[in-house]
Amino acid sequence: MDAMVRELSYAQAIQEAMALAMEVDERVFLMGEDIGVYGGAFQVTGDLVERFGAERVMDTPISELGGAGVAVGAAMTGMRPIFEFQFSDFATLAMEQIVNQAAKMRFMLGGEVSVPLVMRFPAGSGTGAAAQHSQSLEAWLGHVPGLKVIQPATPHDAKGMLLAAIEDPDPVMIFEHKLLYKMKGPVPEGHYTVPIGKAEIRREGRDLTIVATSIMVHKALEAAETLEAEGIDVEVVDLRTIRPMDKQTIIDSVKKTSRLLCVYEAVKTLGIGAEVSAMIAESEAFDYLDAPIVRLGGAETPIPYNPELEKATVPQIPDIIAAARGLVKGTR
Repeated sequence: MDAMVRELSYAQAIQEAMALAMEVDERVFLMGEDIGVYGGAFQVTGDLVERFGAERVMDTPISELGGAGVAVGAAMTGMRPIFEFQFSDFATLAMEQIVNQAAKMRFMLGGEVSVPLVMRFPAGSGTGAAAQHSQSLEAWLGHVPGLKVIQPATPHDAKGMLLAAIEDPDPVMIFEHKLLYKMKGPVPEGHYTVPIGKAEIRREGRDLTIVATSIMVHKALEAAETLEAEGIDVEVVDLRTIRPMDKQTIIDSVKKTSRLLCVYEAVKTLGIGAEVSAMIAESEAFDYLDAPIVRLGGAETPIPYNPELEKATVPQIPDIIAAARGLVKGTR
């Protein structure tokens, strides 16, 4: 491995991005519940309070609405706040500030004021945290004009996309799947950015396009290995950005493979897969389809506490394999 590239965990990559930004820009500071001495609910901020002090790594009261409001106000005055929600579910308590203030201020003030704000959301199931701490709400925020919504799936992208988000003049919402925090991968040293609004083809194939988000990218890649042994060649597209969506990469992939499977953890109805499906149906790629588009999303239920039931509510590798097999072989 190149000397300038190390193996870091997803959490370490995020921490490194925040530290780099804080070192070069005094406007960057962190806010959130228990992010100081405790190091964050998932230990992502770690020792940053020792390195940068409590004035730049600020423990906030248990009031998501209040903390989000302070972050929005700070961004409007020229600061670069990074606000961590302890769990993405708690964004529901701060939607007024996110949706009615952060997203709309540039528009309502004629472009005279921007809101360079980053909000981090530990999201998703798999930790036994039950219905109020395990949701995937990225489609909620992806519906709102004025917000950018990203879902990095690798440590490399977690660092690069966070650095891009910090430099962005508009509010960026970053959804980090909790099961990815310990996942390791190659991460370059120093500063680099990964563009917001650009998907990545993680695996090239000719028989089927799987558009996946977050942890589902890794499940799709594992499913693709099994399917390859059956003679099914799968292309895996990591969406990476929910809004603004990279439509052209998806269109080009579907035109090549003639089949589309959308895989995402959030509840299937009105989810990201619905937007991807509609976009393809409205594009020139529709005429290339050899089979109906299939969406594979979460069940229509709150996330259960029981670990087996929890697994059953979100797509797993066998589900992806079965859906892909049915699409290619015409059994769906």
